[in-house]
Amino acid sequence: MKAGPSFFRIVYSIYAFVWFVIFTLIAFLFVIIFSLFGKIQGGNAICSMCRLWADCWYFLLGIRHENIFESPYDPSGTYVFVSNHISYLDIPCIFKAIRKQAFRVLGKADLRKVPIFGFIYSRGAVMVDRSSTSARARSVRELKKLLAHHISVFIFTEGTFNETGNALKSFYDGAFRISIQTGTAIRPLLFLDNYDLMNYRSVLSLKPGKSRVIFLDEISPEGFTLMDINIFKEKVYREMDRKLREYRAAWISSR
Repeated sequence: MKAGPSFFRIVYSIYAFVWFVIFTLIAFLFVIIFSLFGKIQGGNAICSMCRLWADCWYFLLGIRHENIFESPYDPSGTYVFVSNHISYLDIPCIFKAIRKQAFRVLGKADLRKVPIFGFIYSRGAVMVDRSSTSARARSVRELKKLLAHHISVFIFTEGTFNETGNALKSFYDGAFRISIQTGTAIRPLLFLDNYDLMNYRSVLSLKPGKSRVIFLDEISPEGFTLMDINIFKEKVYREMDRKLREYRAAWISSR
């Protein structure tokens, strides 16, 4: 029989949740104000506030974050960021990783239903309902407008948690279609430690520790057309898969 969470994990998770709620309630008031300034300026302000929110929460939780750059990184550039998705911590981790750029996350429409947090998330992200063709098309148009304003976008290209036991699950086309159509480079990120800190199976699995994000080299869409989208997507997939195995991501070997 598999043991349940330890007493420490339960107490620590409750402590983390209490601070999460406190910071979320504080952020809610600012989001109402920032929303008055429109999707661009207001959205940028919400993005900056979320960074502060993540900084404070990680500090109180004893999570030590580090960004590791495998190649030169221009924080003034505009990118389509993509990453693996393996933990509930992935969302706050985005704001620990991307520090100096205005960006928006492509988020699931279902998150709107979460009290207060859903309101904040919907004001600072581009929401998508993948079950609706028209909703997907609308979100793609919005992402393209943001890129035209030199605002980067972040997409969990696996769509949902990777529960396959592999380094990655299959990718959706959206990020790669947008990259090709706008000529914007893909910048892959690897969230290495979030599975260890809080895996998707239980919100009571949270613990303090290190949090690393690996910035891989950008991958240009130059030379690719929409007819080549599967080739482009596979190129990014192979590089991310190779690097996750090289860094020995825990979820690959633990199942």
